[in-house]
Amino acid sequence: MDLSIAEGEFVSIIGPSGCGKSTLLRILADLERSSAGDIEWGGRPGRRAVGFVFQEPVLLPWKSALGNIVFALQAFGIRGESARSEARRLLALVGLESFADALPSQLSGGMRQRVAIARALSYDPEILLMDEPFGALDLLTRDDLNDKLLEIWAKTGKTIVLVTHSVEEAAYLSDRVVVMSARPGRIKKIHDVPFAHPRSATTKLLPGFHRLMADLRSDLR
Repeated sequence: MDLSIAEGEFVSIIGPSGCGKSTLLRILADLERSSAGDIEWGGRPGRRAVGFVFQEPVLLPWKSALGNIVFALQAFGIRGESARSEARRLLALVGLESFADALPSQLSGGMRQRVAIARALSYDPEILLMDEPFGALDLLTRDDLNDKLLEIWAKTGKTIVLVTHSVEEAAYLSDRVVVMSARPGRIKKIHDVPFAHPRSATTKLLPGFHRLMADLRSDLR
């Protein structure tokens, strides 16, 4: 495949199960090696700082929401009050400042995933990779987190690449939607999303939104 992503862009990737969406993210994160080809950042080969949000939050159960983020910051040599202050800022960014002392078991699934997003942002990544982070959540929570993610994106200006099985989620969040074919996974089509930001629930009522979802479903078939 050959794909270029602009700085600050929000790109979603959809495709049949097993086509290689998650593998592509793991290659971008340097968690797996590609069999051929190169990844370039700003026209240069090499790696850059990435944040990765997995399907499950994977939080340390014995640490608080604040503690999970502080732990990540300590890996980069940020300690003491500097780490705690930055962790509080990140929790405020995801709307969880009042849950800083809560353990993961005391948080809902959506709240745990917001902590995971804050932890990923603690690395100050150039690109945020998200592998179906909301797939296990109920529809209302998922819609709420979609809006929260757009808010975070607007505030941080991060480049985001999201893998999702939800056509609606891809159409609602993205600047572009990449559709992959079944195995062997190839880029089948790339759709530009024509809706301006900021977006809201009314975006989903636009005739063009439903046409886009119909086109995406047709491509998946």
